[in-house]
Amino acid sequence: MRALRGRPGPVETPGTSGPVETPDTPGPRTAGGRLLVVLALGAAVTLFTATVPLLRDFFDLRVYYGTVHTWVHHGGRIYDYRVPGTSYGFTYPPFAAVTMLPLAVLGRTAAVALSLLVNLAALGVVLRILAGSRWRRHGWYRWSLALCGLALFEPLRDTLGFGQVNLVLLALVLVDCLLLSTGRGRRAGAGIGLAAAVKLTPALFIGLLLLAGRRRAAVNATAVAAAVTALAAWVDPGASRFYWTEALWDTGRVGRLDYVSNQSLQGVLARLGEPGRPLWATAARLGEPGRPLWATAVLLTLCVWAWRTRRAVAAGDWTAAFALTGAAACLVSPITWVHHLVWLLPCFAVLVRAGRPRTAGAAYAVLCTSVVWLWFDGASGLGGFLGSNLYTWITLGLLLGLPTGQAGPLRLPLPRSRSTTAPTPSPESPATTAVPDQSESPSGVPDAAAATGAAVADGDFARKPSSEPTGSTSPAAAKPQSSNARASSYTVNPPPA
Repeated sequence: MRALRGRPGPVETPGTSGPVETPDTPGPRTAGGRLLVVLALGAAVTLFTATVPLLRDFFDLRVYYGTVHTWVHHGGRIYDYRVPGTSYGFTYPPFAAVTMLPLAVLGRTAAVALSLLVNLAALGVVLRILAGSRWRRHGWYRWSLALCGLALFEPLRDTLGFGQVNLVLLALVLVDCLLLSTGRGRRAGAGIGLAAAVKLTPALFIGLLLLAGRRRAAVNATAVAAAVTALAAWVDPGASRFYWTEALWDTGRVGRLDYVSNQSLQGVLARLGEPGRPLWATAARLGEPGRPLWATAVLLTLCVWAWRTRRAVAAGDWTAAFALTGAAACLVSPITWVHHLVWLLPCFAVLVRAGRPRTAGAAYAVLCTSVVWLWFDGASGLGGFLGSNLYTWITLGLLLGLPTGQAGPLRLPLPRSRSTTAPTPSPESPATTAVPDQSESPSGVPDAAAATGAAVADGDFARKPSSEPTGSTSPAAAKPQSSNARASSYTVNPPPA
């Protein structure tokens, strides 16, 4: 039979479970060549992360570490501790401090090592869940390139550099996503409950369970959150009383609303001149100038989230439903520092799975560049309004346009790790090739785009903002101290309160 002409396609061979790569797969064909590519790319990423964005000096981890040491060893109170030389202290619910008690028996270096190990383990859980049951088929080459791309992702860089906890919370929430998507929803809810007890933002996922009609899972999440919160109240009644009656309602303790790292809807309004005072929706504060505008923006965002999430759940696409909820949580939260945007990682997985790697790559590349810091000193004019809030626009675009109903496995848009040639077909089972005008599967991914983007940033502009705190705290002064100055004031055994 005359061979069909056209673009070579996958070849089905006897005894295989699916298509086998043809010899013209893009990229190096040998394991040695691919290893060289990975090593070269790894070296470039290492150079970038070591020189362009300065390390965050584990500032948030120092807050956690000093708080726990003062609380356990010096008889201090959780919310009275401040990092020496700064006005920054603990801002999470009391249960978060209880979970961090192991830091009390560690030195500073061991605490840093533990933070990195826990975050990397959480990242592994996140990637494993998002990749789906066929994660092994991507091979070491694809995964190596994907990890290099992840190392450039600014929210992930900041999470590791600050010693933050959002990646761990994302892993806990996605465990429930996995249970729901695999028909084990009766066991779901504990991960969301634990995450909501550590930080309040993941509580929106309980709303997702209610929207989806998963009342049992919602009850599980609420019960777990209430139980561990009660445990924290038993451990330290005074701290719990102070947090739930005073600290919770004062977002001024967390940081300046107009700080460029705050990429929430409230951050956008604050940079437009809305009063930067505590903004929780009490009747009196809603009457202040600008307060109804923020409340309206949050209400509209939640309406869009509810509508799109219900459609995703109806299609059985739990990954998209959780991705939409993470994006909505970042938008409606009063303060969403850049490192909080690790909650967008499921959105990129959904885009790649739905066959939109170019869209995923473009948005991801922007989030690798630290571009919002160009407006660190001010965001006046149209350019400042658009540029300083660029991450917020990306989050809003994901909430509005994320495809749903694509419940298939994630397929990384990178060449496969195994380079195999189809064996010679036997007369009984001849080989078949793709006809030129054959359309690809809807879940297929074009070769030309990648899910992750590489950033090339100017050293001067990237260095300046990267030394600023955007973790559990934000500066009260007009121009905050550098994190290097804070590092010099840190001590392993902080003084008692």
